[in-house]
Amino acid sequence: MAKIFHQLRSQFIRGNQISKYLLYATGEIILVVIGILIALQVNTWNDQRAQRNKELTYLRNLKKDLSLTISQLNTYIEMRETQIKSANIVLEYFEGKPIINPELLFQDMINVYTWKLFFQTNNTFQELINTGDLAILSSDSIKNALMNLETLYNVMKSEEAHFRFDSEVALYEPAYRTLDINKIEKSISNTNPGQQKSSKINATDFKSTLSDLKQKNGFVMASMEFGIIKKQLEQMKERAEILIQLIDREIH
Repeated sequence: MAKIFHQLRSQFIRGNQISKYLLYATGEIILVVIGILIALQVNTWNDQRAQRNKELTYLRNLKKDLSLTISQLNTYIEMRETQIKSANIVLEYFEGKPIINPELLFQDMINVYTWKLFFQTNNTFQELINTGDLAILSSDSIKNALMNLETLYNVMKSEEAHFRFDSEVALYEPAYRTLDINKIEKSISNTNPGQQKSSKINATDFKSTLSDLKQKNGFVMASMEFGIIKKQLEQMKERAEILIQLIDREIH
């Protein structure tokens, strides 16, 4: 093609056909410009395709993280429900309910004393933030939902930290002072054949505890705080499920 253009240009110049040469030159420039524009468009398409593939990878990984988070949320929501129930049962004994089974009472108390912190799976979201790739996500709805979920998670973690501090003051410290936890634990767990039995626990082992107003208030606080945290976990679950729906629509 280039050889043909060269021959035509030479013929126009030899034949002193300036006007035709100018027309030819203009056409040649136009062809070069069109070629450049096509090359630029192809590069743009390739860049867009590569960015879209990267976005889809992020979206799929976000969905995986959200699915794991929802599974964990279900576990912790159920856990908080049992702890609320246990706290309310213990409060009945503070109000004078007779202790028929001391071991069951202790188990409910331990269920409130012992609790785990919730941590969501948000590795992909953190990667998006740390790398600055959050802008790659083309859906504003998904980006806003991710930020809202992260905000709710931070609020819930703040509530957990607040409850943890209250627990140290109103639950753990009074329990260490009024309960012989070692005796109670041995009485419950000492079931090996041939092993000497520890003295069985009875209602009197809880007398000091159940007359301690500070610890009673601690169980009231636990019931309230676990209720607040449970609602926050349920809100997180709802938002995570909506996020998965948004991602599914974007992927498909």
